[in-house]
Amino acid sequence: MRAIIESLDRVIPTDSSILITGETGVGKELIAEYIHRSSPRALQPFVKISLTALPQDLLESELFGHERGAYTSANSERRGLFELAHTGTLFLDDIDDFPFHLQSKLLRALESREIMRIGGHKSISVDVRIVSASKVDLKTLVEKNLFRADLFYRLNVVPVLVPPLRDRTDDLPLLIAHFLKKYSPEKEIPIEADALAALSHYRWPGNIRELRNVVQRIALNGHSAVTVDRLPIEIRNDHPITSVIQACQRCLIEKNMSFEQITVCLEMNLLQQALQQTNGNRTTAAKQLGLSLSTFRDKLRKYGIE
Repeated sequence: MRAIIESLDRVIPTDSSILITGETGVGKELIAEYIHRSSPRALQPFVKISLTALPQDLLESELFGHERGAYTSANSERRGLFELAHTGTLFLDDIDDFPFHLQSKLLRALESREIMRIGGHKSISVDVRIVSASKVDLKTLVEKNLFRADLFYRLNVVPVLVPPLRDRTDDLPLLIAHFLKKYSPEKEIPIEADALAALSHYRWPGNIRELRNVVQRIALNGHSAVTVDRLPIEIRNDHPITSVIQACQRCLIEKNMSFEQITVCLEMNLLQQALQQTNGNRTTAAKQLGLSLSTFRDKLRKYGIE
């Protein structure tokens, strides 16, 4: 995360478009806010829109505005989000859900720095920095002809990949302490070692958003130390097979992977998960998986797992 922030700090003073990619809940909107607040546009508007939240028939009007009489219910003119974000930053969340038929109009607005309201006859100049976010790799949508390649390249000038929480468990103590202080500022709530271990082993499919909600629940429900029995049942009983499947979501949905490739990916993750849970003890890890130690070692050698 430090490396991500350091790389962002080098491009924030520019007006380059930034594309933030990461799973749901990793904090893409927070990073977008950081970009705006650290930029020369910090005192100007920061306008954000979730492209999933609006019906497609309203999205064009929401972004570009409309003139009075443009359609039946347009009783007055309306400025769109591009105009509202003029001289500031426009954050387009869930850009992967942006309708294909509107992508050419968005591309034109980005390249010409002009928009035209629905029903309008004149172009309106806009000075807007674009920050967008996607929960999937837009390249895969481009390859499937679900997203325009030229728009992708226009948005992806500065790519930022935010790792899921399960890949940055070293951040857990810091994040937990932060949320405990936020939701329970008047009291100190220590976390016992076994509870922290359970939190670290959990796969966090909802990422930081899920962690925030869990810590908020803990803070509201008591004043004593956080023990394993105070954790939600899904964390206490997180099954290793479930963890592996959650880690291999790409395998399970990627159509181009063969059954053999999916099996290899699952097996590798199962081996790595067992080693992680046993702190590298191969004998215990093999027993946990129901394998003989020699078979377990053979599989480690096969996949080059240290």
